[in-house]
Amino acid sequence: MSQDRQSSPLFQPLSIRGRTFKNRVTISPMCQHAGSDGYVTDWHVVHYGKFVLGGAALVLTESTAVASDSRVGVDDLGIWSDDHIPGLKRLADFAHDNGALMGVQLAHSGRKAYSRPLWHGGQAMTPDEIDAADVPWRRVGPSALPASTEWSTPEALEAEEITQIVAQHVEAARRAEAAGMDVVELHYGHGYLVASFLSPIANKREDAYGGSLENRMRIAVEIAEAVRAVWPEDKPLFARLSCVDGAEGGWNMDETVVLAERLKAVGVDVIDCSSGGLSEETRRANVPRGFGFQVPFAERVRREVDVKTQAVGLIVEPEQAEEIIANGRADLVAIGRAALENPYWPALAQRELEAGQSFEGWHERHGAWLEKREPVLRKLTAERDAASD
Repeated sequence: MSQDRQSSPLFQPLSIRGRTFKNRVTISPMCQHAGSDGYVTDWHVVHYGKFVLGGAALVLTESTAVASDSRVGVDDLGIWSDDHIPGLKRLADFAHDNGALMGVQLAHSGRKAYSRPLWHGGQAMTPDEIDAADVPWRRVGPSALPASTEWSTPEALEAEEITQIVAQHVEAARRAEAAGMDVVELHYGHGYLVASFLSPIANKREDAYGGSLENRMRIAVEIAEAVRAVWPEDKPLFARLSCVDGAEGGWNMDETVVLAERLKAVGVDVIDCSSGGLSEETRRANVPRGFGFQVPFAERVRREVDVKTQAVGLIVEPEQAEEIIANGRADLVAIGRAALENPYWPALAQRELEAGQSFEGWHERHGAWLEKREPVLRKLTAERDAASD
């Protein structure tokens, strides 16, 4: 960048372990339900590829199942088999070839297995739909308590099954490394398995995984510690938390701070701060939505735990994202639906925020053509404006 151009904090690089994020904009996980028995399809290549070309520093996959029976929906991405590695590697290779980092979000559906895609209502599948899907699913949780009246009662996990789930995350992380992923994110939010263990509303166990805060956090800490042990030292580990349930008597911010401290201690580098998922009705009532409504969660965790955080949720304007980074409220800003609406959100934000910025931040196959057009547009615009005076 030329010295006479003003550099935006949003487009300053950030190094975490051995990875450099070229800017502070990441793409948040968004379920696409476009897999085939967990495999990457052409849809994923195009879907994630457009965000890579759009200028994001890191692109995170959707919720990717660590076991065949842990899928949220029938067509989730999977990482439960070595056979999934080549497809995931295709995504990582494309990102690397075009200047971005690629990450995978590891997840277990827990009580919210058998879900329809959002465009089909996003609720629980019917028994007939489940039978027709012919997927080896299990709906499980810390206790035999359903996610809502629309979901059937889950099986309460035995202690040895919890150990198996920890091991599934470890094997998934090994596959992520084999696929060339730069980041692993552990999905501990939105009412899925680990989130349900954290919440005193969903977790009524009386063993080492229930009751006290220490016990309810146990599975989250065990997974993170075990994954960190096999995930390369030079690669960042993220954890996405629902910082509050939004339900009376549920998981809260004070507990999030304690968990973030524990996760940092076992090697988690970034806390991705979301909310809700246990009960959408109560979250809407108790966590009012507004622009950047979850940023205060990221800000508090960053301040009190001294750990890097990622802010997410209704971050839609470049100036809004810049303010979050400039004022130290988070280290990274994740956009989701704003990127669906405009995959070039990061590249366009850089042009807007950095006065006089050319198309140098764009992929050369796009930027060169746009740069060539720019003087023509300026000339024609000036002529049009002069004619209208």
